[in-house]
Amino acid sequence: MLKEGEVIAFKTDTVWGFGCNPNDKIAVDKIYEIKKRDSKKPLILMSDNFEHLKKYINFVPDYAYNLIEKHLPGALTLIFEKSELCPDFITSNGNTIGIRIPDSEDFKKIISKIEGKVLATTSCNVSNEEPVANYIEASKNFKNVATIIKPINDDENENIPSTVILCQKEGYKILRQGAIKL
Repeated sequence: MLKEGEVIAFKTDTVWGFGCNPNDKIAVDKIYEIKKRDSKKPLILMSDNFEHLKKYINFVPDYAYNLIEKHLPGALTLIFEKSELCPDFITSNGNTIGIRIPDSEDFKKIISKIEGKVLATTSCNVSNEEPVANYIEASKNFKNVATIIKPINDDENENIPSTVILCQKEGYKILRQGAIKL
């Protein structure tokens, strides 16, 4: 599906997400269209392993490795200066990229089947609305525009988003306090 430019909706450890092939501009554009998302707001990259994401990052400060070791997989999004390999259409032509490694069996099952082990992602919702809470809601709202991946377990998430941290050479800055308290 992803090789053919489709968008998927899937359960994570925080909120449901939309995802697509990070190198497919048409699929990324579909996510923006589905969400009615401002083109100035970037997507993030998700994987099950930091090693798959490193090539999209220009520089990882030493303290960031401590955050990664302590909190990932988990509800933490780290923003780094992007590398030349990171497509501009994911970052809205910005110079940073957010990365996340969900602590989710559903996500691990999906990513294990994906070439490159990375998805371009964002929350599964229309911009400025609450993310969907479960498979039924995802199917009801988005079945005509995305492939909804049935979760292993359809318990509702708490819908608490990830904590977002900007990682700079001189230190980090919390941009959004979420599920992980720092």
